[in-house]
Amino acid sequence: MSTLTVSNYTLKHFDLKAKEVMDHYLDVINVDISDYTFAGNYIWLSTATGFYAIVNDTFCLFILNSGELTMLLPPLGKKENTYEAMIDCFDIMNTHNSNKNYSKIEYVHENLLEGFVNYLEEGTVIYDMLKDFLIEKKLVDYIYETEDLIELKGDPYKSKRNEINKFKKVYPNHRVEIIDIEKHKEGITTLFNKWVKDRTIYMPKEEVETFLDGIYFERFAIKRLLNDYENLDVVGMVLYIDDEIKGFTVGERINETTSSVIIEKTDFEVLGCAQFIFREFTKYLQELYGSIYINVGDDMGFENLKKVKMSYRPDKLIPKYTIYQKQ
Repeated sequence: MSTLTVSNYTLKHFDLKAKEVMDHYLDVINVDISDYTFAGNYIWLSTATGFYAIVNDTFCLFILNSGELTMLLPPLGKKENTYEAMIDCFDIMNTHNSNKNYSKIEYVHENLLEGFVNYLEEGTVIYDMLKDFLIEKKLVDYIYETEDLIELKGDPYKSKRNEINKFKKVYPNHRVEIIDIEKHKEGITTLFNKWVKDRTIYMPKEEVETFLDGIYFERFAIKRLLNDYENLDVVGMVLYIDDEIKGFTVGERINETTSSVIIEKTDFEVLGCAQFIFREFTKYLQELYGSIYINVGDDMGFENLKKVKMSYRPDKLIPKYTIYQKQ
């Protein structure tokens, strides 16, 4: 399906040809959430059907799931255009969907709520937006000062330093390389398959089925990332021990001050591997882009992932909101 026609709008398929268009509208805004990049959406839409349209001179990204349309981001563009575009987008979704309860706009940065919202009361979870909409706080992005992740100073980072030092002592034959997709693609795929196998072995049996459901999406995301790597504005690093890849990570520049880590996988059985490659990649992002902050995305609602991300002591927790229609 290359296009989807709803009312007077033609929604185009969200593929590599959309990159230049989306980047143009992303340049108009300045946010530090990891979802606001082309690559971040393109990679994870690999098992779903993404569509986009230019509505009131804003870029509007939709996803078609089980026949229903929702928006993955708010309309992207100049602030004076976004409110009217949002109203039009809800009309598009309502016209297409079997029930307007399915219509929603996700991953809305708080800066982009200006113009949408008449009233905000600090400390509340759900905000009234005009008379027809609700805004609900969802996940948060974890953002760190780059220097903190590199220096790992003080008692809060003691365990991280110890893990890295032990890794370097046990594996003196380690090295990192910047990803060359032709050279590293096969090794990255092999490591990911091992990571999946190891996770299913070590996790509680009652969690395996849920894990495998999620890994279906992640496997396709990594496949799409590797296949289209050179067409995306991403950079990556692999970690070798001897001649075997034991870790890989990929990220990108979000804006002038912030870069993100899109994905990171390491060999479960190599202790300190994850901490080591994370710090090395942070150094690289700082060197390459001059990034002051590193965004590692949200925790997807998983408590164990939240604990890991909080253990690095984030400098900022940036909330993301979902906009619904009142019934």
